[in-house]
Amino acid sequence: MAGEISVPMLGESVLEATVGRWLKEEGQPVTAGEVLVELETEKVNAEVAADRAGVLERIVHREGETVHPGDVLAVIREGDGPAPPAGAAPAEARPAAEGRLGSQDLRAAPAPAVGEPAAGGPAPAQGRLEADSRGAEPVAAGRAPAAPRATPVAERVAAERRIDLASVQGTGPGGRITREDVERAVTARAETRQRLSRRRLTIARRLVEAQHAAAMLTTFNEIDMSAVIELRAKQRQAFKDRYGVDLGYMSFFTKASIAALKTFPQINAELDGEELVIKHYYDVGIAIGDPEGLVVPVLRNAQDMTFAQIEQAIAGFVQKAREKTLTLEDLRGGTFTITNGGVYGSLMSTPILNPPQVAILGLHKIEQRPIALDGQVAIRPMMYVALSYDHRVVDGREAVQFLVEIKRFMEQPELLLLDS
Repeated sequence: MAGEISVPMLGESVLEATVGRWLKEEGQPVTAGEVLVELETEKVNAEVAADRAGVLERIVHREGETVHPGDVLAVIREGDGPAPPAGAAPAEARPAAEGRLGSQDLRAAPAPAVGEPAAGGPAPAQGRLEADSRGAEPVAAGRAPAAPRATPVAERVAAERRIDLASVQGTGPGGRITREDVERAVTARAETRQRLSRRRLTIARRLVEAQHAAAMLTTFNEIDMSAVIELRAKQRQAFKDRYGVDLGYMSFFTKASIAALKTFPQINAELDGEELVIKHYYDVGIAIGDPEGLVVPVLRNAQDMTFAQIEQAIAGFVQKAREKTLTLEDLRGGTFTITNGGVYGSLMSTPILNPPQVAILGLHKIEQRPIALDGQVAIRPMMYVALSYDHRVVDGREAVQFLVEIKRFMEQPELLLLDS
């Protein structure tokens, strides 16, 4: 008895997925609950497990194919029937007389090998000549064909580029290797092709859509990080001993952003048709880098979270991203996003909106720079910050003033305690 393994529902807004890596091959035994295949969606990767024990009889959709909820991925035959004896032909290739023909048995039988008699037919004459499928010169039965010939120019280029002609596929008459064949082989050595993951394709699509759909503009400011650095130096160890996580910069910027958003509510909003939907709660997305692409898990009701809760939640998101266990719920929604390119050394950038949000705050590398301070030149740890915003609903004045508020809170972090 056989059962089908289908694509599960992957989330309310997830309509398709890409088949990733198969962990089992056809003919292998599986146990109930054992993961069979990974599916890549635009948000997270999902694992599909067997719902019964048996043998993986057939894989319906291979790696790289697009599937939808309800599509059949594989067929599992219950039981652990004996494996076919060594050397036995697969079921598809057996003559009809050996057993019932299945849906996969309707293929033409393979042609007999050179030098072997066809079933029920006479043996070929000794020394009969066979021509290869490309029109090459005939070769005696039982003897390996000679290596494909190459044009003199192809031989010279292969020698110059140190290419083994035995590894080159000829496309000339009779399979002859041409100069173009050798040059393609040279190029193939220097290039690799890699299938883009579903997440990377979605990121690419959404970034292009964001630039085309919004009137995106970016404004900049710089922040003297001296006060925050001094506060962290004093409290960092005690904070870690008490809460088990490091006191990072992101909790300060999250708190400062929420305080500034309360002053400029139209920045904590989204555009819905001809209406601006202003959110009176603060679900702050924190962009996290991942080898498969950027993910933005969300701090729900961040206005109610303490510094410790923010840092603990971010640490948890980072761990989940490494272990590939982020859920759709972790990534759903968000009213405002913060991205920190400074952890990779970025000095300045223009972050792209995370639709349907109308603004995103970009943080950058802290760098010692000379500034004018009280009429004197001083060296201070400075950070450029950037706010990209949708100019359709946010004016330049509000965007600039928003960053001024961020600067004020970060340069006087004690104000964050009064605002909390």
